[in-house]
Amino acid sequence: MHQEVLVTRKHEQPRAQPKPGFRPEVQGLRALAVLMVVTYHIWFGRVSGGVDIFLLISAFLLTLSFVRKLEAGRALDLGRYWLHMFKRLLPAVVVVLLGILAATALFVPRSRWSEILSQTWSSLFYFQNWALAANSVDYYATDQSIASPLQHFWSLSVQGQVFILWPLLFALAAVIAKAAKIRIRRAVLLVFGSVFVASLTFSIYETYTNQVHAYFDTRTRLWEFAFGTLLVLALPYLKLPQPVRVAAGWIGLAAMLSGGFILDVQGQFPGYVALWPLVAAALIILAGQTESPFGADRLLTWKPLIRLGDMSYALYLWHWPVLITYLIWRGREEVGPVGGTAIIGLSLVLAYLTTRFVERPLRSLAWAEKKKRRAAVVIAVCVALVATPVAAWQGGLKLEADRLAANADENNPGAAALLPGYDGNHTDDPATYLPSLTSLASEAVHWRQPCSGASKPKSDVLAEGCGESFSENRGTEKNILIVGDSHSLQWLVPLQTIGDERGWRVTTLFKGGCSFAVAGQNLRSPDCDEWNRLALEYILERDPDVVVTVGTRATSGPDAGPEEVVTGLAPALKKLTDYGIQTVAIRDNPRFNDSPIECVEANGSGNDLCNPERSDHLAPEAPFVPLKEAAPDVGLIDLSDFICKADSCPAVIGNVFVYLDTNHITKSYLESLTFAFEQQWLHATGW
Repeated sequence: MHQEVLVTRKHEQPRAQPKPGFRPEVQGLRALAVLMVVTYHIWFGRVSGGVDIFLLISAFLLTLSFVRKLEAGRALDLGRYWLHMFKRLLPAVVVVLLGILAATALFVPRSRWSEILSQTWSSLFYFQNWALAANSVDYYATDQSIASPLQHFWSLSVQGQVFILWPLLFALAAVIAKAAKIRIRRAVLLVFGSVFVASLTFSIYETYTNQVHAYFDTRTRLWEFAFGTLLVLALPYLKLPQPVRVAAGWIGLAAMLSGGFILDVQGQFPGYVALWPLVAAALIILAGQTESPFGADRLLTWKPLIRLGDMSYALYLWHWPVLITYLIWRGREEVGPVGGTAIIGLSLVLAYLTTRFVERPLRSLAWAEKKKRRAAVVIAVCVALVATPVAAWQGGLKLEADRLAANADENNPGAAALLPGYDGNHTDDPATYLPSLTSLASEAVHWRQPCSGASKPKSDVLAEGCGESFSENRGTEKNILIVGDSHSLQWLVPLQTIGDERGWRVTTLFKGGCSFAVAGQNLRSPDCDEWNRLALEYILERDPDVVVTVGTRATSGPDAGPEEVVTGLAPALKKLTDYGIQTVAIRDNPRFNDSPIECVEANGSGNDLCNPERSDHLAPEAPFVPLKEAAPDVGLIDLSDFICKADSCPAVIGNVFVYLDTNHITKSYLESLTFAFEQQWLHATGW
């Protein structure tokens, strides 16, 4: 993963004369860690903990370098360090990014292009982890074929950010040491000990409250780097007998290799559970070179493993996009022994070529090392090599999307095509379908602005999912509150449009994966209970004119069980009704096992696979009875006849894609059925 992780390649001198401080067992440890990451991803569909070991090694090697500088009284020269570091990192990144762009054009469906191009920017500029955190990406999805070929750049982004932050913290330690007249190691201990405690505490908290976000959050990972720094400070005081070091090496190696199977890495990291791989790696480093024929270092210093460590950075970069491209190309969700072996073999070849012909030549380029501006030129060229094609590609896609949108009134009636007696003149033409397959990123529903003032919840748990929109026309203002998961949130689109015309304020209270229900009755994820409790308190405090939520949960197929009322919703609506708040429940839209929009790409909109039976996804009648029994005055909205035909639920209606993914409606289609939503809304509310 990076060159001071995967970076400080001190062994690149002839092995007979290694540079002082080179530890071959650490290089072997790096090689085993990357093999863990690769094999767990390809064959086991699990997260191994290998990345956490990379983070520790990264900080360990960086700390060795900086502590030596500080103790020798040498200037840190941070500008030169950063230029030197990113001059080493970016060339391999650029080669991989260009390879991913080429593979995207050849093998990836057009509906994925926009996402990949956007992630190319975040990968190139080292903020991919924040992009993934913001999108709440499920990095552990069993079906990896729907993952991004750039998703693995999250850890490189975290490292890139730390390679900027860590030297600043060492500079701070130097200032403290000078001002307090203490030894530099004591100042380093003070600074990085504080980082360790603060970050670990925050990591435990955020992992418990929002684990998916925590996994990608730089702040929850800083303690892992700090662990590596503190390990450097502790090593001089940990002089163990040879037999103990031999045992420590093998215990650490066994724990390291087994952690991904024993622990729920995907659901518990990076909280305190991440200590498992870190302590395992620390034991191996503590064991060091035992000079025993039975030591684990005999394995870790094996020449083939050392050579693999040399190209571990490139191997990490290549293995994931090769895997994802293979799954997309073959239309599979997982790989077998033969396919997995081929993926590893190709990744190794690409890693060797990248290391041999890109990394090493540019790392040892004397011309660029002599002056800072020359290193800056290398970095600028690297950025331009990726930025130019990405910007041109995105520009072309925007022109295409604008052209389609300009003719939407004529070509794209959407839900209006299902009106009895509709006599529009549009013809079914895939070339005119909206939204453009390359502009799907703009189809996700989001509020206009976060809640502020009196609307802003006191609880941060609620505040992050609270948004609002309101019309400049305040004469007939009504206060509407949409509460629940993404299936409730999507109805913000027609409500926002109608509200702009009628002067309504629309507030959203959203949490992904959490249907609105009485706390304790609908635990779709561990933190839904607390969120629902706080949401109900907020609603009662705000006293809106009407509360809106999705009332049923549709089925994803004939084997997924019947459509039914959301568990725990009926008593929640009763509480609101008893308090005098009007409620509206909307019937859920169909859900599918596979993306309808990708079905159309592969098979055409007329294929039966893209027009599944309505009865496989929706009940003959909306199962609203339990809601009516609990809250007789609840208003009901059922737009199934404007989402599905009488016997099927098409992927395309009126030249508009109905679904954005397997279970959410596109913004374009929601806009097209606003007329039907308004009619049912006025009837449901009596307005």
